[in-house]
Amino acid sequence: MPDAPFALPRYLTSPTAGWTTQADVLVVGSGIAGLTCALRLREHVDRVLLVTKTELSAGSTTWAQGGIAAALAPEDSPEEHLDDTLVAGVGLCDESAVEVLVTEGPARVRELIGLGARFDTDAAGEITLTREGGHHRDRIAHAGGDATGAEISRALIAQLEAVRADPGIEVIEHALVVDLLTTADGAVGGATVHVIGEGEIDGIGAAHARAVVLATGGLGQIYSATTNPPVATGDGMAAALRAGAALADLEFVQFHPTVMHLGEGATGQQPLVSEAVRGEGAVLVDADGEAFMTGLHPMADLAPRDVVARAILERMEATGTDHVYLDARHLGGEFLEQRFPTIVARCRELGIDPATEPIPVAPAQHYASGGVRTDLRGRTNLEGLYACGEVSCTGVHGANRLASNSLLEGLVFAHRIAEDLTRRLGAGELPATPTTVEGGSALLDSRHRRELQRIMTKGVGPLRSAASTEEALEALAGLARLPGDEAEPGPLSWETTNLLHLGQSLATAAHLREETRGGHVRRDHPEHDDAQWSAHLVHVRDPYDGEPAVIRLDVDLAWPEGDEEDDEDPQEGTQ
Repeated sequence: MPDAPFALPRYLTSPTAGWTTQADVLVVGSGIAGLTCALRLREHVDRVLLVTKTELSAGSTTWAQGGIAAALAPEDSPEEHLDDTLVAGVGLCDESAVEVLVTEGPARVRELIGLGARFDTDAAGEITLTREGGHHRDRIAHAGGDATGAEISRALIAQLEAVRADPGIEVIEHALVVDLLTTADGAVGGATVHVIGEGEIDGIGAAHARAVVLATGGLGQIYSATTNPPVATGDGMAAALRAGAALADLEFVQFHPTVMHLGEGATGQQPLVSEAVRGEGAVLVDADGEAFMTGLHPMADLAPRDVVARAILERMEATGTDHVYLDARHLGGEFLEQRFPTIVARCRELGIDPATEPIPVAPAQHYASGGVRTDLRGRTNLEGLYACGEVSCTGVHGANRLASNSLLEGLVFAHRIAEDLTRRLGAGELPATPTTVEGGSALLDSRHRRELQRIMTKGVGPLRSAASTEEALEALAGLARLPGDEAEPGPLSWETTNLLHLGQSLATAAHLREETRGGHVRRDHPEHDDAQWSAHLVHVRDPYDGEPAVIRLDVDLAWPEGDEEDDEDPQEGTQ
């Protein structure tokens, strides 16, 4: 480990706010979680402000190919969905959170259909369901073959557009949240926002609210290669951590097994080949054409993602190659074009025809199973701060997300947050009055982003060890010590600094967890260690010296349902 623990600032350096706005609730993010929460809140709350980093349709939801998982078929059940989720999470799921997901999920999906989402159906008009890795039933609803996220996003945005004229809801696009605003006693009452716009709403402003809902997505851009869009720079997670919110399970990063291999040195967002392709019968093979998943797991190519990704990495290492292949040729060109039009078109753009040749694939960063720790209503340990979607850690995913559970999680917990806030605001709770931002921190210039991504990929990527994580921590500490005056305050330096803060926290957790579980693979500790590591690592920034305390929590992540005074202390655990 580095000689001294790293310290996190309370605020990033930014200009003084030049404008202010006020709302009952500030919702940050426009994926399925943010849009659902904003729409639901507006049914009962006078004023909702929704800010999104680029445009409403640019979030990670749009890129979701596989679908949304729910027990919709007569032969399926929430209990079976729960069992599959718990197995995929390798012992670290919070069963109460999973139970909420699988029991409320079907109704939420049907409500989504009521809002206009058009899922693929058969000749009789019934939703067609398919299977993905880790599922023992066909329970994945999809749209446009492989464009489910885009269709869900379209339906929700259409609803939002319908109320744009309503003075009770305001949408600000091209808005980056820089930091959370807190009251004297630490409650969250808004955020500083940087808007790239015209006229009065431009530059840094202060958005005041009685509650803030983070739905900002993941941190995929912390690695050199990812399936995440460029906006996924962990802004919500980092701002929450600096404000004193607890983050949990950061070390459990899911690397999707089948991302198109574009050659050595390819960086940024990479094309995903959905797990649904294997669900329809495609097979992983090595350079010699051997189907290597057979015999490694009872579900073979449809094993949970961590199992498949690890098998691919081991086969690559054994054969001295940097990729394997996904063979879908036997499915036929007509079927592939009908079922997976987006994937087939993208492959052909890149010179590969899945109907006549196998697709080169390798694991790449895909999903963060950890995030801002919440209870079953989306509350964090900070009064007035909620989180849902990939930015959050509800306890649903454990050490490894079950395929297609992410859209459902965003949908279910966004509804729960809206219901909780409606009740609390109606009761006169959360009267936040935030203080102004004081001070700031040295920023990491954006020209160091590639180096940061390289450090994380090499040291805290899909294969880790004590040596690799220690080397990463030392290298990240070196970046943190760079002179701060070389970076001008602005979106690129703020994003890069957010990635640095999260990288240091993630690498710390990966260094401390001396076992292999789910998305966390340690070469030097290749087995599960339930005796020592059936626990969560929770990061909380100390308000006095800024050093993040790492709390080992040996109980369930989510707090029990009930009145506020009955809630478990979010900091309770063992050091």
